[in-house]
Amino acid sequence: MLFVCYPKCSTCQKARKWLDENGIPYELRDIKTENPTYEELDQWHKRNGLPLKKFFNTSGLLYKSLELKDKLPGMTEEEMLRLLATDGMLVKRPLLIGRDFVLTGFKEADWAERLKVTK
Repeated sequence: MLFVCYPKCSTCQKARKWLDENGIPYELRDIKTENPTYEELDQWHKRNGLPLKKFFNTSGLLYKSLELKDKLPGMTEEEMLRLLATDGMLVKRPLLIGRDFVLTGFKEADWAERLKVTK
């Protein structure tokens, strides 16, 4: 699995700790230094099944400074993907990418269910 995160993000740190504590192997990727490409984002979106706007980090400073809350509704999916591919800080994190799934954000219960982790 690929774990895409921003190391300084507290939610990402919590997710990484959870993965480690549960013995789940992953490859780590820093979203700030290695931004997801248009092609990756397109594939992940198709695998995830959620609306593309769920891939945006709506609490981020860049999202707010670009006034995307008002702009996203008028954008096509291609425009959104191209925008997301310009800067990793626009992308909701962490992301956990498996063969047949993509999880956005860290909700422990959702991750545990998807990864079949029982406490």
